[in-house]
Amino acid sequence: MNYHNPVLLHESVDALNIKEDGVYVDVTFGGGGHSREILSRLGEHGRLFAFDQDPDAQANKIDDDRFVLIAENFRYISRFLKFYRVKKVDGVLADLGVSSHQFDAAERGFSTRFDADLDMRMDQKATLSAKDVVNDYSEEELADILYLYGELRSARALAKTIVEAREGQKIETSFQLKEVLKRHLPKAKEHKILAQIYQAIRIEVNQELEVLKEFLNQIPDLLNENGRLSVISYHSLEDRLVKRFIRTGLFSGEPDKDFYGNTNEPLKKVGKLIVPTQVEIKNNNRARSAKLRIATLK
Repeated sequence: MNYHNPVLLHESVDALNIKEDGVYVDVTFGGGGHSREILSRLGEHGRLFAFDQDPDAQANKIDDDRFVLIAENFRYISRFLKFYRVKKVDGVLADLGVSSHQFDAAERGFSTRFDADLDMRMDQKATLSAKDVVNDYSEEELADILYLYGELRSARALAKTIVEAREGQKIETSFQLKEVLKRHLPKAKEHKILAQIYQAIRIEVNQELEVLKEFLNQIPDLLNENGRLSVISYHSLEDRLVKRFIRTGLFSGEPDKDFYGNTNEPLKKVGKLIVPTQVEIKNNNRARSAKLRIATLK
């Protein structure tokens, strides 16, 4: 299976400040690129746990006694580490979003390039698919998703068009959806708008922002002293949550102050925002929107 080069490979693994005998977690295993780099820096007593809910990722499992691949969503990180008697770890790496393999597997329905069933499930056992969202959600629900997750100003018009079209016939494939919405897709912006629509539906299908929030909330209790969090995000919605959580420990509002005006954020940022070099972007187009943020316990 074709899994492209991992994005910001050395930068994201360097960020973990790896100890040879440490315990680390790669919560987005995919093709295993980041995991292999972490293992190359661990000694014989080090351990690496990886998560991936996509059955396709199991084909990339690494044959190494120090490695465990857990076929679950990383929102359950604490629960499954506890099963392996792990309470604290020295570092956690997350490479968010859809893998290149998922985009390139036409039948998965993630890409606007292929005519395939509207699926978009990262976890193939999940019941909700893109087809369900497009055909069963109310006009108001669709408009909210397209506006909040796709950041589309034309969300209401798009939702109205979808609802009107599906009254005559169910919208079951990506090209059907594109045809239904063609009057909202000017040639110059067609790809960009479609990408935003797909992003919005995909985030809803996979509960991506809720999963990210649940995951981040568990990190302060999971990290050892001097433990590191290394997170690569690909769109502003994810990056905003990561940045805000590192800064305040919250996803909205501001932290409470004590009598002396001090706040008690659990994490602190390490270094500045890291983005790929032009050379990496040229070699791997998926890297173009990547942002890496690093944090440690305060």
